[in-house]
Amino acid sequence: MTRLFGTDGVRGLANVDITAELALKLSVAAAHVLGDDARQEGRRPKAVVGRDPRASGEFLSAAVVAGLASAGVDVYQADVLPTPAIAFLTADTHADFGVMLSASHNAMPDNGIKFFAAGGHKLDDAIEDQIAARMDVDWERPTGPDVGRVVSMKDGHTRYLAHLLAVLPNRLDGLSVVIDGAHGAASAVSPEVFRLAGATVHEIGTEPDGLNINDGYGSTHLARLKAAVVAKGAALGIAHDGDADRCLAVDADGQEVDGDQIMAILAVALKSRGALAQDTLVATVMSNLGLLQAMQREGIAVRQTAVGDRYVLEDMRASSYSLGGEQSGHVIFLQHGTTGDGVLTGLMLAARVAETGQSLAELATVMRRLPQVLINVPNVDKSRVESDEDLQQAVKAEEEELAGSGRVLLRKSGTEPVVRVMVEAAEHDQAQAVAERLVEVVKARLSL
Repeated sequence: MTRLFGTDGVRGLANVDITAELALKLSVAAAHVLGDDARQEGRRPKAVVGRDPRASGEFLSAAVVAGLASAGVDVYQADVLPTPAIAFLTADTHADFGVMLSASHNAMPDNGIKFFAAGGHKLDDAIEDQIAARMDVDWERPTGPDVGRVVSMKDGHTRYLAHLLAVLPNRLDGLSVVIDGAHGAASAVSPEVFRLAGATVHEIGTEPDGLNINDGYGSTHLARLKAAVVAKGAALGIAHDGDADRCLAVDADGQEVDGDQIMAILAVALKSRGALAQDTLVATVMSNLGLLQAMQREGIAVRQTAVGDRYVLEDMRASSYSLGGEQSGHVIFLQHGTTGDGVLTGLMLAARVAETGQSLAELATVMRRLPQVLINVPNVDKSRVESDEDLQQAVKAEEEELAGSGRVLLRKSGTEPVVRVMVEAAEHDQAQAVAERLVEVVKARLSL
């Protein structure tokens, strides 16, 4: 049976997969599961609700708010704010849970619903499954004064800005920055906080109309940002996705600085201030080998997790590490937030440029990205990736040939009969050749 919740909430085509009816039922179920502690303590549950600016978020958030209030939850509507802002406000207001309506970097027709537990933490699978199981359970409806109240959280924006400014290690005076808001949830917040921190800000992708989110702008479409940085003579550019939980960057020459390079720069910065817990960075198995090599040179250990920022966060919380993230630009500062925060990441990166007086390009030389080739092999029995001896022997032989100057990673898709073959090597042609040889082995050994 297919799980209702995916890797980051419930997501799909708005008004087809993600309907008002689903949003209503899901919010009622969440009210019962996530508000249970409050009821046992004899108080009314409280929830913070936010959304990104896509058009479908208007009716979906109305359905979520209606469901929560009908189940006796007091709702604080934060309206359009980044996902990490809703996580922060959930913790900062001591709410019992938070709800964010967003499909992140997906195109406008999609939307999604994700929940945060008390403290602003993402839910684990077991809690998500409890919510899904409660959706069709009869419940006693509160009446009279016991129904939830709905209020506008007018200070949510300023509280989040104050939080960001409070954790910034130094000001950005004299720094010229281009912000690409993806016409998304960071369109107002990110340019404002950079200006408050002292930067000169040029904006693109910051005019959301409900229909243009992620459309040619943002972290998945960097061409306009690269051109704008060069045209404005800016020191760097910052690109967010639709809900602003990630950040990619562009240097003064218009060259991309990806999540691995950002993590390398920030890990070195934190270590220099004695703020990198246990001198350790947490990344996923998809991070470039160049990151691991760079961190080894800098005396920084790297722990690797499964792909997904939730797994990075789990490892960070278990051992109290302070910095972790993904190549895609999800970066988590555990001391300052409970989820990836693209605005905070951009601020911290800009702060390092301002602090050192070095260009972003110079800072990014801390690591060299090894050429990486990724090939998806469809229509194969992914369940036998680890158990097929001939395939594993082929992988071992290729790794020996690379002799420590590269690596091989075979990953199973979580949703499709697909095996992903990823190879890194010192030269692109070598990585391509190794990947193509392994693709043929995967097809021969795992074909359905």
